[in-house]
This record gives sequence, structure tokens and C-alpha cells, in this order.
Amino acid sequence: MAARFWLTCVSAGLLACGGGRKVGAAPESTVGNPGAMAPESTGAGGGTSGGSVVQVRMTGDGSTRAAYVPDHLTISPGTTVEFVNASGWPHNITFYPDSIPPGGASVLQAAMANTISNLSSPMFTTPNETYDISFAGAPAGTYKAYCIPHMALGMKITITVQ
Repeated sequence: MAARFWLTCVSAGLLACGGGRKVGAAPESTVGNPGAMAPESTGAGGGTSGGSVVQVRMTGDGSTRAAYVPDHLTISPGTTVEFVNASGWPHNITFYPDSIPPGGASVLQAAMANTISNLSSPMFTTPNETYDISFAGAPAGTYKAYCIPHMALGMKITITVQ
């Protein structure tokens, strides 16, 4: 049963990954060095909100360790979070609907391109592929998410908007 679940998740992700939003490569400091931690902020002017851009790297060693780096963020409203597929793919970002503040789910869903289901990004299979989620208009509060293929390995992230 568990094998069928994972096969279904990976199959759905592979079908959806062709429409993934590929914005660009990771900053030079992280390309070719998947173990390096990316800076939390890449400066102002990113995304459609005009706010800052915070980078989160999606990493893994393919068997026992998978993580969002960093796995806890505190951002301002209007910040864009850029997820970078650094290693250990496939990865994605799926928000727990019950962890989102009232009114936040519709804002996130509108900000997520090419979702495979509600509040679930496509699968990322290409090295350095990026996916941006703007938190412009998102209410303050805590947003918890996970990676579908690596949920059993504890790949989770908490984003606090304040």
C-alpha cells in the first residue's frame, strides 16, 4: 500500500513537472555546491510584489536526508520565497491547509503556478530549477509545508509572515 502511494505521488509529479515554472538558476554561490547554505535574502525587487526575495534550497542525499534550507523562515508581507531544487530531487512544496491563517489559502493558491493539486506545487526534477511563491497579500501567521516525495524523511518547512 505504501509503495503504491509513493508511486502515485511520483507519477503525478512527473506528469505535472513539464509545466513547472522555471525562473532561472540558483545564485552562483550555490551552483555546484548543494551543501552550502544560501543566503536568506537576495535583496529587494523580486517577485510581483516589489518586496524582498528569500531563497530556500531543497536538498537531499537521495536516501535518508532531505531538507529545506533553511527550514524556518520569518518574512514580511509581500516577500517572495524562491525555492531552488539543489539536490536529491524530485522535490515540491505542499502547504498543510489546516496550518494556514484564515484567508491565506486563497492567496497562496493564486500565487502558486502550475499546481498539481490545491496548495501543492509541481515536482521539480531539474537541477537549479526555481519556483517562486509571493506572499503579497498573505495574512500574518504561520504557514507549514512539506515535500511530497520526502515527507517520510521529515522534509518540512515553517514560514512565518509578520
